[in-house]
Amino acid sequence: MSLPSVYQNKFAEKLTILNDRGRGVLVRIYNIKKTCSDPKTRPPFLSDKAMEPSIKFINKKFPHLDVRSSTQHLGPVHKDKGDIVRALGPFYHSFLDVLEFRDHVYELLNTIDASQCYFDIHVNYDFTKSYLDLVVTYVSLVLLLARTEDRRLLIGMYHCAHEMSHGTRWIGCPQRGCPHWGCPQGPSPTPCVPLSPQ
Repeated sequence: MSLPSVYQNKFAEKLTILNDRGRGVLVRIYNIKKTCSDPKTRPPFLSDKAMEPSIKFINKKFPHLDVRSSTQHLGPVHKDKGDIVRALGPFYHSFLDVLEFRDHVYELLNTIDASQCYFDIHVNYDFTKSYLDLVVTYVSLVLLLARTEDRRLLIGMYHCAHEMSHGTRWIGCPQRGCPHWGCPQGPSPTPCVPLSPQ
């Protein structure tokens, strides 16, 4: 690969930015895992006995949740929808940041591969180290996400409460990251946008 091509694609800058972003997302997912695993810091409605039927239903049906036809199972969620949206909003948006980070990492790695970039730690230490750091950060994030047991519940419950509060269905968000959320089907190409304007 020629030197001007490396400068033109700004690989070093992109690697630096993605490494910083990846560490931030990794810290947030770790905090979510830590918060949900400790009964003292866990959101109270996740431990509420009245919520158990809704929790079982969401875990069973995720990501194909039909809020309108499942009112008997989701009654407790409907009752506390405002509190659920407020409490789970940061968690949900952190999970969306994981998907955005994943997309940027894939794009950069594909561009590096297409440019036939050659890494040699003896020739360009910082560039090679940044590349390896990004791979380690991404793999760490995927493993930590896989160990976050409540990820499907957090995403599904937020999705249900948001749809009940706003009356619009969000398409693509839960389905977009199905491999990361533990769903059988692959990611959907649809963006995260509501069907109708708010």
